[in-house]
Amino acid sequence: MARYTGPKSKIARKFKEPIFGPDKALEKKNYPPGQHGVNKKRAKQSEYAIQLQEKQKAKYTYGILEKQFARTFDKAARAHGITGEVLLQLIESRLDNVVYRLGIAPTRRGARQLVSHAHITVNGNVINIPSYTLKAGDVIAVREKSKSLEAITNSVAGAVNKHAWLDFDKSSLSGKFINRPDRSQIPENIKEQLIVELYSK
Repeated sequence: MARYTGPKSKIARKFKEPIFGPDKALEKKNYPPGQHGVNKKRAKQSEYAIQLQEKQKAKYTYGILEKQFARTFDKAARAHGITGEVLLQLIESRLDNVVYRLGIAPTRRGARQLVSHAHITVNGNVINIPSYTLKAGDVIAVREKSKSLEAITNSVAGAVNKHAWLDFDKSSLSGKFINRPDRSQIPENIKEQLIVELYSK
């Protein structure tokens, strides 16, 4: 399964945001990486560079590679609604993202691993495709023989269901995908309109 496996702190410092979760390196060095660090004078970014950076931030945040991201954008562009919002809704509807949002895994990378290792079911069937798109009413659960996994129990113990578009029952380790979230319900700091402008060139 293709995924980004490079240095996470360097990427977080590049965007000046904790993209992969809390990061001590980002707290200590809140400036872009590079030989000259904080002293480097950077030229004014072009419009294209700003748009490209926003797309890269979205890809790193959700752990999606270029080809898959482009396919998702194409699907969003053909759907009804505002393309940028639909794009984020489609990405938020991915199984790995929902497993993370429910608190079954502490990170999206961890959620992707649980899904690909067949620990998660959707409507009673084992689904091991992280990019699987959920529909309203789908029930996501931890596979019966996986419920005692320490990684899952530790994550769920500290999880708080703060997403109105999801419902989760800690006792049964199962949740429901109620509907796709509105843009206002998606907490990620992503300017999706810049991504739309980039693909529209």
